Amino acid sequence: MNALRNKVQLIGRLGQDPEIINFEDGNKMAKFSLATDDSYKDKEGNKVERAHWHNIVVRGGLVKVVEDYVTKGKEIAVEGKLTNRSWEDKDGIKRYTTEIICNELLMLSK
Repeated sequence: MNALRNKVQLIGRLGQDPEIINFEDGNKMAKFSLATDDSYKDKEGNKVERAHWHNIVVRGGLVKVVEDYVTKGKEIAVEGKLTNRSWEDKDGIKRYTTEIICNELLMLSK
């Protein structure tokens, strides 16, 4: 059952080209937003569509795949784990974010 703990699977489209971050030790990290959508019917029976945005972080060998093949608008599937982190911005305000640390990525569009 441990394999099912904190596991996230999403299929969506990239909202922008990935941001590639290079570290001094030679490692890289990729960050991008992924839009997933769903729909429902309101009280009047009208179809309402909405998008949900997810922050994706990629490390390790998958960064090269993201760098070479993943661009804005591409449909991909990601699997990873949900994480939360906080930091203080330049004005001293505490900020929070939720991210998905991707450990698998599948290209769905050409």
